[in-house]
Amino acid sequence: MINYSNIKNFVIISHIDHGKSTLADRFLEITGTVPKDKMEEQFLDMMDLEKERGITIKMQPVRMEYKGYILNLVDTPGHVDFSYEVSRSLAAVEGAVLLVDAVQGVQAQTLANLELAKKQDLVVIPVINKIDLPNARTQEVKKEIGDILNLSHSEILEISAKQGVNIEKVLEKIIKEVPSPKVEGDDFRALIFDSKYDSYKGVVAYVRVIEGEVVREEEIYLMASQTKSKIKELGYFKPQLCAQSKLSAGEIGYIATGIKEPDKVRVGDTITKLKIKNEKLKIDVQPLAGYREPKPVVFVSVYPENADKYNLLRDSLNKLKLNDAALFFEPEHKEIFGQGFRCGFLGSLHLEIIIERLRREFNINLIVFSPSVIYKIIDKQNNENLIYSSADWPEASFIQEVQEPFVKLEIITFSDYLGSLMKIIDDLKGEYASTDYLGPQKIILTYYASLREVISGFYDKLMAVTQGYASMNYEALGYRSADLVKIEILIAGRKEEAFSKIVNKEKAYKEAKKFLLKIKESLPAQQFSVALQGVVNEKIIARENIRARGKDVIAPLYGGDYTRKRKLLEKQKKGKKELKEKGKVNIPTEIYLKVLR
Repeated sequence: MINYSNIKNFVIISHIDHGKSTLADRFLEITGTVPKDKMEEQFLDMMDLEKERGITIKMQPVRMEYKGYILNLVDTPGHVDFSYEVSRSLAAVEGAVLLVDAVQGVQAQTLANLELAKKQDLVVIPVINKIDLPNARTQEVKKEIGDILNLSHSEILEISAKQGVNIEKVLEKIIKEVPSPKVEGDDFRALIFDSKYDSYKGVVAYVRVIEGEVVREEEIYLMASQTKSKIKELGYFKPQLCAQSKLSAGEIGYIATGIKEPDKVRVGDTITKLKIKNEKLKIDVQPLAGYREPKPVVFVSVYPENADKYNLLRDSLNKLKLNDAALFFEPEHKEIFGQGFRCGFLGSLHLEIIIERLRREFNINLIVFSPSVIYKIIDKQNNENLIYSSADWPEASFIQEVQEPFVKLEIITFSDYLGSLMKIIDDLKGEYASTDYLGPQKIILTYYASLREVISGFYDKLMAVTQGYASMNYEALGYRSADLVKIEILIAGRKEEAFSKIVNKEKAYKEAKKFLLKIKESLPAQQFSVALQGVVNEKIIARENIRARGKDVIAPLYGGDYTRKRKLLEKQKKGKKELKEKGKVNIPTEIYLKVLR
């Protein structure tokens, strides 16, 4: 029988690159969970992509044993795009280690993750990492944390995860301060907080057992999807899957459901026993609270380069959704590219990671279009219309008001960079909210801005002007009115809908000119001159020309008078004029890709 008071479930939360994975490595070493000869850096970052980028993308649970206690750790990502991963892991634990870099100090995602932990009423253990670095600002950072959490400096631990300094003190504090799980009933109920697909075991559900216990080969019932199944295997994370005979209340583990349809196992669903479900049908077994559904904010059209791989792409997206509940996708069709999907993501890094995983894990070459957001258009009858792409944009006479999603943008940086920072923030054309001070040198700048502008390379500009000493976080505020227009591109007088774009009205000329130049560089010359035009509300606002491909028609001639040459030149001129009037430019698929990517 398990002693519940000896179970401690906790997470490590922090901003990106503050040392979560390194601290987790030290925990694995000290508790003997992973033998020294098998230990490697970033052990819990299971994907090659995580190790290459040096960031955590997926949460990863692990069960450790230390001085008679069972310590269930969930290692979490630190980037704003993966905050949904963090929120799900927080719902499965009772405590959180808040890790802060002694050089960088408190940053945007530190505050965001801390707020998530407070909402779950978790015990927060503040820890300062990287105290061994020569430029560490340990005492300043202590003050930052102390002011935020209203703690005395003596309660904040100082460690070096890399050097292994004071790691035991962190474990001791976890054992002392993190409460043991509360167990209230005997009927088995478990919360699915993550899952993955296994071709032999079916969908493997990562669960926190809330009450009761379950043994191998029992029949289970998934309440949301109303699916019955028989357990093929269950066990703990060590961190690899380690099969056991049963799982009990308070524990974190996995259940191999044997279910082969990925959409039937949902993150946030409640697993109970089929026997309990049948016996208590009249009493009604209550499902667990689950999770708030994430709302994608960035949308991208994704198509297979080889149209025959459409079904493979669909199956791959279904399997990835098991492992990433924030991923959204639905079928889409474009005349040029055939069948594909419109995919929704929580941000540009989330998009980048999913696309890379599709290419690596499923070996699919993809066509990926530029990211966009969802717009709202209020028509003349006061009806609300959602616009997912420029192709859906209506005629100007139909529009009463245009709205776009806005976010509350928080930037934390050193005050030395404020001047440079304001220059790039002005380009967002948003609304200044406030400047707060986090200690003598750090500022928190709050701004209300268009999400469309934030996801269009703003992070790269921020890192450039602050030399990397800045962080940002944003949260959705809803929709606000905006002065937006649709730029249409005409090539030889023919509208190319794939090149259409939604932009700010005041930036329309600049954006149209930039786009036309890109097309001009990419499109090969034709036998006739080609006009490239940018059009807004049926008015041409920008133009470029591609000169006709030259051909010396009089080169084969020798001797004779000028009349023969002139006749050929006039014939060529007439032919080019007819081509210009009737000619059609065939744009190869690779040109679309080059311009739109």
